[in-house]
Amino acid sequence: MVGTGADVVTMLQDIRNTVGNVPLAWYDDFPHVGYDLDGKRIYKPLRTRDELDQFLDKMDDPDFWRTVQDKMTGRDLRLTDEQVALVQRLQRGQFGDLGFNPYEPAVDFFSGDVMIHPVTNRPADKRSFIPSLIEKEKVSRMVHAIKMGWIKPRRPRDSTPSFYDLWAQEDPNAVLGRHKMHVPAPKLALPGHAESYNPPPEYLPTEEERLAWMQQEPCERKLNFLPQKFPSLRTVPAYGRFIQERFERCLDLYLCPRQRKMRVNVDPEDLIPKLPRPRDLQPFPVCQALVSGESEVYRGHSDLVRCLSVSPGGQWLASGSDDGSLKLWEVATARCMKTVPVGGVVRSIAWNPNPAICLVAAATDDAVLLLNPALGDRLLVGSTDQLLEAFTPPEEPTLQPARWLEASEEERQGGLRLRICHSKPVTQVTWHGRGDYLAVVLSSPGHTQVLIHQLSRRRSQSPFRRSHGQVQCVAFHPTRPFLLVASQRSVRIYHLLRQELTKKLMPNCKWVSSLAVHPAGDNIICGSYDSKLVWFDLDLSTKPYKVLRHHKKALRAVAFHPRYPLFASGSDDGSVIVCHGMVYNDLLQNPLLVPVKVLKGHTLTRDLGVLDVAFHPTQPWIFSSGADGTIRLFS
Repeated sequence: MVGTGADVVTMLQDIRNTVGNVPLAWYDDFPHVGYDLDGKRIYKPLRTRDELDQFLDKMDDPDFWRTVQDKMTGRDLRLTDEQVALVQRLQRGQFGDLGFNPYEPAVDFFSGDVMIHPVTNRPADKRSFIPSLIEKEKVSRMVHAIKMGWIKPRRPRDSTPSFYDLWAQEDPNAVLGRHKMHVPAPKLALPGHAESYNPPPEYLPTEEERLAWMQQEPCERKLNFLPQKFPSLRTVPAYGRFIQERFERCLDLYLCPRQRKMRVNVDPEDLIPKLPRPRDLQPFPVCQALVSGESEVYRGHSDLVRCLSVSPGGQWLASGSDDGSLKLWEVATARCMKTVPVGGVVRSIAWNPNPAICLVAAATDDAVLLLNPALGDRLLVGSTDQLLEAFTPPEEPTLQPARWLEASEEERQGGLRLRICHSKPVTQVTWHGRGDYLAVVLSSPGHTQVLIHQLSRRRSQSPFRRSHGQVQCVAFHPTRPFLLVASQRSVRIYHLLRQELTKKLMPNCKWVSSLAVHPAGDNIICGSYDSKLVWFDLDLSTKPYKVLRHHKKALRAVAFHPRYPLFASGSDDGSVIVCHGMVYNDLLQNPLLVPVKVLKGHTLTRDLGVLDVAFHPTQPWIFSSGADGTIRLFS
């Protein structure tokens, strides 16, 4: 079929306008241009643009050249690429159909051969120009169906908004019909055997049960009456609480509204965080170490072992006890290498963390003893003595809160080198990471509870001017010039160079007992006497990040491993709990805390269990000292 110009006009026409062949000039004075299939007017678009606006549109719109106005609807139409190509072909006098070939070979319908039955000129049949009776029957059936309502022709859409009643489907007779979540009052339970006037003997209470029922609160009683037995129904008296129970039932019906709560069915397992399995977090200590087929227990103290410390190389172990002695052990063989009597209770002991110095600080009574254990490398031992002997006292002695005394020749034979005397008993001693400074805690109230000593210059100073409560323990920050001071209810962090308070942490514990700082310095843990272990993230908040309540009794000591992501706590319940504490470099990721092992081995003595714990500097081992006078190694 060959396309013509009329076909193009038909294709560009909008079939929504059903006015037919009516001249469109008749609608020039009307706001509409025709009618649609539903009989509604097709309004002309508002055209308020002048020639200047049309020129600006022509310059700005790149598709202006292909935009035409539809006279049937009065709207602008954008011709597609196919329509533009069709118009261009018609303007060039070509055929509208792109696939039409005008030069196809002609088909000779009539050949020149003489046929037996030539084509006749029989006139056309009568049925070819008479209306079809079959179509007439179909149309009549459709008209009948429309009259009967079986077929509904297209109705015009009503644009008016429809309003309806939300409660039209409710029962108008129901009092609470509009309350969707209403729950009717429960029905009274039917009477059982206990309500009978002649109940079975097993329902009758004994005298003890009657007295117990009288002593119970009314809300705790299973039955609000005592079953009684009567010989016949005529002897049953009137129920005394009938009026009261009816009144309470009425109150329950109209004063206790009930509502159906939508409960979310949540699996309890989904609420528990998905923690990794402990075997995926190895290595960590799992059992007591064995040497020569026997459990490695460091025996030798006759009283409870309060403190212990491991040398920086991990070869030696120092312990202090209430028996007035300080012992030095070899870790690998559990053999006591040296015993130093100090004449008092050793409350704290600390090995110098500097591997170039062989020195142990022990707190006993009101003094801090600096001992050279003379173990290991002789050159290291000799260089330590040379370092201590190289000190020259100043010409004018200054007033200090502590006195530095040289050891006598007899004491030097036992390993003692210096004695730092204080005015009050010393409860704790700890070294700075570089090994030149050490801080001590005194048991005296006031601003002189914490003192800092410098080994190289033999100077002592009190860094605080006033007190903020009883100080329990102190610790140096591993990388920054901070001093952490733990009192009974708080932990304060001081900047030593600026001499100011940087941060105050609130552990929310009754009594802080111990303190440990992570090797990276951004996290600390605190143990308390109310069985709590508190983890602080210093970059996160001054409130605890996590509170662990795994122990049943007071915590005595906490410790971080210097290399592995491990921390441990010792308690009076006789156990050491080792936890995996991974601190990520990503500041947006919180630390991962997973308890991995509970280590037991100490026996309780005088209601005391584990008094101190310390990790091996290079291996995933942990040492624990207990009130039973032993030191145990777990690997």
